[in-house]
Amino acid sequence: MLTFIIVLIGLALFFNFLNGFHDAANSVATIVSTRVLSPLQAVAWAAFFNFFAVFVFGTPVAHTVGKGLVDVNTIDQYVVCAGLIGAIFWNLLTWWLALPTSSSHALISGYAGAAIAKAGFGSLILSGWWPVLLFLILSPVIGFILGMFNMIVTAHLVRYAKPRTVDRLFRRLQLVSAGLYSLGHGANDAQKTMGIIVALLVTVGQEAWATGKYQLFGIHHEIAWWIVFSCNITIALGTLFGGWRIIKTMGDKITRLQPIGGFCAETSGASTLIGTALWGIPVSTTHAITGAILGVGSARNIRSVRWIWGQRIVMAWILTLPCSAAVGALAYWLVCLIVKPLL
Repeated sequence: MLTFIIVLIGLALFFNFLNGFHDAANSVATIVSTRVLSPLQAVAWAAFFNFFAVFVFGTPVAHTVGKGLVDVNTIDQYVVCAGLIGAIFWNLLTWWLALPTSSSHALISGYAGAAIAKAGFGSLILSGWWPVLLFLILSPVIGFILGMFNMIVTAHLVRYAKPRTVDRLFRRLQLVSAGLYSLGHGANDAQKTMGIIVALLVTVGQEAWATGKYQLFGIHHEIAWWIVFSCNITIALGTLFGGWRIIKTMGDKITRLQPIGGFCAETSGASTLIGTALWGIPVSTTHAITGAILGVGSARNIRSVRWIWGQRIVMAWILTLPCSAAVGALAYWLVCLIVKPLL
């Protein structure tokens, strides 16, 4: 059994790596498309800030995912295994199709689907799901509004400046905005895997390995340091390898961005992510930045946005919850049929 638990922790960290790999486009697509950094420079920049988030934020999102969505009394190692399989399958499929979907929603949906397969819908904590479902809609809307507002205000402020001066200024500022966005990405998404690992260890009676009280740079933590560091390291490594197929979709196919637009999109996405991370709400980094890019493009000219790609992305978002949950439920039955008898 101990070997199986170690394998599951490895599987969770592999999902976290895929999260960074899949969502690298969220962090670097704008800065690559504006040619402020080369692709390799961009992913290295984003990976650094993904990891550095461990020193800046606590772990409120991890607590929500670990204890606020599914009744811990119905969770066992087989539910966790199946949930991870469902999330990994959806991440790999949407990466292959070059669709920027939410790794976060794939994880919590796969997890929920496996729990439902075991104990029915009563295993879900409905009060914990309302913020998740609400921000499924609100995060791209907030990103869109902030992106449009930032673009309009910023363009007004520099309306008399020379184009070359504006370009040079925002190429530098985009380094800051991309770093902030990657910081928000690391703070939000890495914590979701932390919550899954904590839930796993608690259900098998190893809570002592999952918890601990300490401070990092004045930030109070209650999740074991090895979980916090391993999750931030693996998501940073995933970002470093980069999901190039999705980067092309985010950077070129939705709308063309200049450095000023890239800066506005990244600051809007970062504001959304950092705010929800502080409130402990697990939102989609993909939804936030995609909405911001659409808002920036619409502020320039609504016709400059390739809305067909927006429609495809939204359809993929809608399908993420039920499809990941279905795969998680199917995986639970297969795990119980094949793996459980061997342990």
